[in-house]
Amino acid sequence: MTKVRVAIIGASGYTGVELMRILSAHPGVELTMVTSRQYAGQPVSAVFPSLRQLVELEFSDNRVQAVAAAAEVVFTALPHKAAIEVVAELHAAGGKVVDLSADYRFSDRALYEQWYQPHTRPEVLEAAVYGLPELFREEIRTARVIGNPGCYPTSVILPLAPVLKASLVDTTSPVIVDAKSGTSGAGRGLSPGSLYCEVNESFKPYKAGSHRHQPEMVEQLGRVAGERPELLFVPHLLPVNRGILSSIYLSLARPVERQEIENLLAGAYADEPFVRLLPEGELPQLSAVRGSNFCDIGFVLSGEGRRLVLFAAIDNLVKGAAGQAVQNLNLICGLPETSGLLTGPMAP
Repeated sequence: MTKVRVAIIGASGYTGVELMRILSAHPGVELTMVTSRQYAGQPVSAVFPSLRQLVELEFSDNRVQAVAAAAEVVFTALPHKAAIEVVAELHAAGGKVVDLSADYRFSDRALYEQWYQPHTRPEVLEAAVYGLPELFREEIRTARVIGNPGCYPTSVILPLAPVLKASLVDTTSPVIVDAKSGTSGAGRGLSPGSLYCEVNESFKPYKAGSHRHQPEMVEQLGRVAGERPELLFVPHLLPVNRGILSSIYLSLARPVERQEIENLLAGAYADEPFVRLLPEGELPQLSAVRGSNFCDIGFVLSGEGRRLVLFAAIDNLVKGAAGQAVQNLNLICGLPETSGLLTGPMAP
């Protein structure tokens, strides 16, 4: 079987090393090039010893055209705003791109510009597809630019979308999202807020009401439901390496029985390979998804069936980033969607 040639631009962050780990065991791809300005010329194994004998490449500082020539599909794991022109160049060169920044996640250009900066490549933005396979699989298959979803949005959109789509949410009250993330979500760059002594034995909210993942959630949930919901999103930083646990509180438009919610979620996800619906009495936990591409979903009802709390757990570096990106790669290349992604969670 001819393998798909793949490259990663910006491979020296946590998302980059996770991409390399997954791709090293993917039967359908050949990793041909990885770039990093900081580590150009150094072997990958010298920077990430965990990849010794798995990725026998050196980091390069090659220009976009060289990367495009070396690969059919390119992952761009660059900071927000830095990816705009790089993705546009790759698109112009005829390649396929899975972008892990926020630069191509938005359909609404004005919404992106409200939260980030002016978008200098609106024609490419219009061609991009939001890469959440469970909701937009058929659009993804034929796309050349994929905006890979954010980690928090993945953990919120998947459990909430079926309930919103069924018009069960009382829209006179906001949907409250209380989410917690491991410190790897802050990236690999040095930051006082993510130093060990700042994070260990601590727990704190941050960017409440101003986190850039909030408008992404609102836009995509609006696509599913027909109108954008009011969302109050409060993220927290956990003193753990990996994982996101989101608790979503909402009032319902009418009383419901547990079976109705179970049927909604099963109707949406029973056949999805990476969504696991938990039985009554079980709720998601980070340790059950660590290192995997799974999203575990559970829920509880209260208030005589008028209050619903949805729960979702993912590994922020896998289903929240690199694993989902590989899932998108599989779709746009006509490979089995689960290729390279069926490794079970790590326990303990």
